[in-house]
Amino acid sequence: MAGRFFDEWRVGDRIEHDIRRTVTETDNLLFSTMTHNPQPLHIDLEAAKASEFGQILVNGTFTFALMVGLSVGDTTLGTLVANLGYDKLVMPKPVFIGDTMRATSEVADLKESKSRPGAGIVTFTHELINQRDEVVCRCLRSALLKKRPA
Repeated sequence: MAGRFFDEWRVGDRIEHDIRRTVTETDNLLFSTMTHNPQPLHIDLEAAKASEFGQILVNGTFTFALMVGLSVGDTTLGTLVANLGYDKLVMPKPVFIGDTMRATSEVADLKESKSRPGAGIVTFTHELINQRDEVVCRCLRSALLKKRPA
């Protein structure tokens, strides 16, 4: 198990996740069609070329999902009870086909669970960063994590 238990985290803990991922045309097209998102900026090259971006814009929900996915192995894998929510989601820069993404996570808050004595809530700030060191996505993620077994 790679994730940490609730009681192993401290506010300010920061992780630069090792896994990087280059976004492909197939990623974007499959995710857009799988989620029934017909936005021409994502799936129509000619429409995208005529836009201010001049090229295909990667689906933002894929971008968000990739950010969370890149973080799971180091944060909650094997210790997660449930994701409780995502807040303050922003996408300050666009993502394009061929961009290579990396993620960081920092513990923003820790709270004991009132309803589950064997668990606690960790709030992570996740960021997704491209090869130009631009933050392309950021959010707060609240996760209910198990405490270390006694």
